[in-house]
Amino acid sequence: MSPVSILLNLIWILIGGAWMAFGWLVASVIMAITIIGLPWARAAFNIAIYTLLPFGSRAVSRDEVTGMSDIGTGALGMIGNIIWLVLAGWWLALGHILTAVLFAITIIGIPFAWAHLKLAGIALWPIGKVIVPA
Repeated sequence: MSPVSILLNLIWILIGGAWMAFGWLVASVIMAITIIGLPWARAAFNIAIYTLLPFGSRAVSRDEVTGMSDIGTGALGMIGNIIWLVLAGWWLALGHILTAVLFAITIIGIPFAWAHLKLAGIALWPIGKVIVPA
């Protein structure tokens, strides 16, 4: 990770990134407790880590990385994402959007607002995504 990414991640954590990562972690734990939510729990946990340190990495579709489709990137993944959207995705995305609006008010906060908007998109459709270095 570059020094700029490290600095941005430290600022991100201090000014609010930690609370959104906590939201993802709570969603992950709730899904894991239900047992049937385990596929979503793993995705939410991976994105919680990404939400904690978003600079210097990016989320891409798993089939782009592996070069082949799997259960999470196919039709079952789409069904899983729809279920996720209804159960948890909308409120996580809403949290990211509201935080992005607050950051976008200032010029200094624009990079953080942009990061929250990217995370809001992932919040709506997380199954089949992997986090890779940027």
